[in-house]
Amino acid sequence: MQDILSVRTVAVTRYVTPLREGGSLPALVEADDNFLYVLKFRGAGQGVKVLIAELLVGELARSLGLRVPELVFCQLDEAFGRTEPDEEIQDLLRASTGLNLALHYLSGASTFDPLVNVAGPELASLIVWLDCLTLNVDRTARNTNMLVWHQELWLIDHGAALYVHHTGPNWAQPKLRPFPQVKDHVLLPQASDLAAADALGHTRLTPERLRAIVALIPEEWLIEAWPSTSADDQRLGYVGFLTQRLAQSKLFIEEANHARAARI
Repeated sequence: MQDILSVRTVAVTRYVTPLREGGSLPALVEADDNFLYVLKFRGAGQGVKVLIAELLVGELARSLGLRVPELVFCQLDEAFGRTEPDEEIQDLLRASTGLNLALHYLSGASTFDPLVNVAGPELASLIVWLDCLTLNVDRTARNTNMLVWHQELWLIDHGAALYVHHTGPNWAQPKLRPFPQVKDHVLLPQASDLAAADALGHTRLTPERLRAIVALIPEEWLIEAWPSTSADDQRLGYVGFLTQRLAQSKLFIEEANHARAARI
């Protein structure tokens, strides 16, 4: 049976406030379904490749059973850039007309603090494994990119993952890619069961599931990211890259275990 996934599309009806964190200036917005979302703009920073990483890693995490706020495609009308008094935000809105990406806003959530909050070995191992798989350099004690909501751990902000797709059109070519940055992972000391996480990852991230997740990427994002390469070829590149990373999992597990032994 074919593995089919879907992502809802909503339209922005109200720009609530900018969230001045990092360089991409995400914003809190209201959509036509009356829910609030944290909107990630296609016109910010490194453009749609950040949105592609956010989408792919978020859905990979969900496939592993990890908690991620619902991701939605968010349509932004050009009219929103006309009345915004802040020139920087106005430029960002104008550059982001069209399809963007947003995360459901978890009202009342608090930032994960490694000095206060605890993740058990099974959960910590699975998160570390996911971040090794996707080359996510942005889950450190300085910037955990995790929230605690209703006493449960939620993962957010994966735009820095898959950083190799910023390197050029041949980024997905087969290559051994260790992940030394795992030494700085905020949950590494608790990640004592990476072998079990690896087994679960291989069970859940089947070739069919990888293809279904990559199929979610909007064609317009792929065309914008690589105008000289077809969207179909780019999808094949992402599937191939993730398949390679799975095949190399013993390499990054060994590296993570060595880094963990050095920290504890």
